[in-house]
Amino acid sequence: MPDGLIDLHTHSAVSDGTETPTQLIHAAVAAGLSTVALTDHDSTAGWQEAFTAAKGTGITVIPGMELSTNYGPASVHVLAYLFDPNNGEVVAETARIRDGRLRRAERIVEKISADFDLTWDDVLAESSDGTTLGRPHIADALVRKGFVPNRSAAFESILHWRGGYYEKYYAPSPVEGVRMIVAAGGVPVLAHPATHGRYRPMDERVIGDLAGAGLFGLEVGHRDNTEDGKRRLRVLAKKFGLEITGSSDYHGEGKPNRLAENSTSADVLAKLVERGSGTAPYVGTPHRG
Repeated sequence: MPDGLIDLHTHSAVSDGTETPTQLIHAAVAAGLSTVALTDHDSTAGWQEAFTAAKGTGITVIPGMELSTNYGPASVHVLAYLFDPNNGEVVAETARIRDGRLRRAERIVEKISADFDLTWDDVLAESSDGTTLGRPHIADALVRKGFVPNRSAAFESILHWRGGYYEKYYAPSPVEGVRMIVAAGGVPVLAHPATHGRYRPMDERVIGDLAGAGLFGLEVGHRDNTEDGKRRLRVLAKKFGLEITGSSDYHGEGKPNRLAENSTSADVLAKLVERGSGTAPYVGTPHRG
């Protein structure tokens, strides 16, 4: 693996980022990254475009995905790296999740439309063909209509789970998700698991169960993890033999997160690549001359 900055959590317009996979790779190169993982929500549709964009740039692309799972009332995300995108269980389960996200978004918009001048067409206008459509696109529609100043404000008000419009959607449990990723030759990492107290149910017992199912690591370096939470995660990582990663969770202009604001060590990346067997990193060998 090349030396340099390593960012293992980014999103393109295939899910809820604002940049195409090509634009994302160009931004990663401009930010000085040596390695970037494309981890769109419940989708691998951006992989090939990202590989093509990386050709000749010298950057390494780690193909990945951010898998949606549910644990009680909480939505828990699992970053999946280097799995087989054609694995039958992965294909079927992610299709079911994406359909659940779509139906959930329709129900949310129906509720919101009773109080705000917002239509489903407004939301569709914020997405593109093949997009994993979800709440960020509703947020963007609310911004465009002038109801909130930005996407973050939408999630802190109208789209907050206490806002009265929240709906859940189908997703497997975290343990089921981890097992599925491992069975597909992938490497699972629990995404931002100490975010402002929302993952309090993810206690020591649950982390232990995930480790037993094949969890590789915990995303400790993330702007939304609390400082107390980061300390607790480091203790749990040591106890259960888990690796520690750090990432930006970059969404282009969709979030304030910037590429490489948190990063992963080269040693951890090497272990991750060694463990993954479902697909290989794409190395964009630089042009000579």
